[in-house]
Formats: sequence, structure tokens, C-alpha cells
Amino acid sequence: MQYETSFISYLRDIRRYSPRTVSIYAEALNRYRARKGSCDPEVLTPADIREHEAFLMGSMKARTVHQQLSALSSYCRYLVQEGVLQDNPVVRVRRPKKEKRLPEFYRKESMEQYFADTDHAASEDELELLRSTPPGSKLAVELYERRLRRLIISILYSTGIRRAELISLERSSFDKSRQTLHVHGKGDKMREIPLTLSLCHEICLYLEAASMMGLAGLRLLTTAKGRALYPEYVDRAVKTELGEGCGITGRISPHVLRHTLATELLEEGADLEAIKQMLGHSSLAATEVYTHNSVARLKKVYDNAHPRAKKCNNDD
Repeated sequence: MQYETSFISYLRDIRRYSPRTVSIYAEALNRYRARKGSCDPEVLTPADIREHEAFLMGSMKARTVHQQLSALSSYCRYLVQEGVLQDNPVVRVRRPKKEKRLPEFYRKESMEQYFADTDHAASEDELELLRSTPPGSKLAVELYERRLRRLIISILYSTGIRRAELISLERSSFDKSRQTLHVHGKGDKMREIPLTLSLCHEICLYLEAASMMGLAGLRLLTTAKGRALYPEYVDRAVKTELGEGCGITGRISPHVLRHTLATELLEEGADLEAIKQMLGHSSLAATEVYTHNSVARLKKVYDNAHPRAKKCNNDD
């Protein structure tokens, strides 16, 4: 297992992959080792990998099998880099055809309704109420957590950052004077995202609330107990805030807010390259998937509004 251990250390310490990504890669190697007895070079042949792929297809969707093979491919590239393998055997394995899935997104009207309904949670009036409330009281915790949940939605929706990027934000990431957020993204890459004046104001009021609660530290966002945010907390906050009352249907998750921002920017005429930079995509191909959403929505509008399209629909 020495090669696997060094590979996982390489992903975690050199490439600075997120803990979740590292876990996915480790699980893929564990699954291969469980069937082949090891992940050593002698069992990393195209024939072995094809057989493993066929086995996975019996219980996994094509998209998940792709993920498993991608992890094996990264491992093999690492072994080539270390001089253990001559070439990457995974590139000689044909991968299963996967169904294209359009990104989900929330309607702009639904998000506007959410922010209108929750303005009070981020207001200066509630900050004054918190100021006059004992920090450890039940009411103080409720006021703080409500403000924190609303800010989580505001940041995710306004910046399109990933959940892991939100969790890793530090107080120094927020530049009030320049109205920007410095984000530490995938592959240890840093990017700067512009913030609206209203979001800057909301962040400043939140930091005042955190100070009243006696919460300090490096992280920008912390729980009422002073802990750094964690994935389950963010997921729960998003589901709590968007789960009822604002007309949102379908899957509720932080990543859908990212998709929503990208879709809205594209529909407002933003350049694909600019959206790519804001989202921290490594290539335009990852950003171009949002154009399919816009085309699908345009077709629906066309079918409902164009006289010829309506006539054909009626004839049917």
C-alpha cells in the first residue's frame, strides 16, 4: 500500500485537494484493491481495469463509474510521474457513455422572494435586538443563527462559490474597502470575486453580531458555539432557509445556488470567460454546460409565445 499512501498524501499535501475529494479517491483505490488484492503496478493493466469497470457497471451509474476510473487514472498518472509505470493504462479503457444532465437552478423570482422575506434577519434592527440580549441566551443564539443562515445563502447565491470554499473563508478573505472576496479554490488556486454593496453591508453586520456573541477567530463564518462551519451545517442551513415558503422546488443544496448564479449571469449577457473566472472552473468546457440551460429555457419561451409554434402545438 506504499504507493497508495504516498498518492493520497500527494493529493492532500501537495495538490491541496479538499478532504471530500481525497476521500473519494481513497475509496476508489480501496474498492480496486478489494477486488484485485492490491493497487500495485502488476494489477494495473488495461485488461484488469476493463474487468473492474464491467464489475462496477453492475451496481453503479455510468457517471459514478466515470468518477471511479478518473480516480484510478490520476493514481496511474502519479505512478508514471514517480517512474513506477511507463504509461497510464486507464487511457486505453473505453469509458461508459453517461447521460448528460443539465444543471438545476432556482427561478430568479423565487430567490427574490426569499431575500424579501428574510431581510429582517439581516437587518440593523435585529442587530440592535441582539445587542440588548444576553449573549448566551436562547434568543441571542436564535438571532445569531438566523443571521448566519441568511448570510450563507447570500454569499453562495451572490458569488457562486463552492461549499468547501465557503467553509474555508477567513476574515482576511473579506476586503471591505475593495468590496471583494478572496477565495481559495480547487487545486490551491486563489481568485478574487467582486461583491455587491448590499452583501458587503450584510457581512459587516454579521461580524458585529459575531463580536456581540463573543465569537472570534480566523474563520469568517462560525457557528453559535464558535466552531468553524462544516459541510452538514451548510447543507442544513440551506435546506432550512429554502425548504419552505419561497416557491422553491426540486433539489435544495448549496451547489444549486452556484448553478443558479451561473445561469442568471449567462442570461443577463455575461461573457463565458468571465463566468469561468468567477466560478473557478479550470476550463471553459465546465462553464459551457450552462448554455444548455439557457437554450432549453429559450425553446420553452419560443414554444409558448411564437405564433407559428403555438399553431403547431394546437394542431397536435
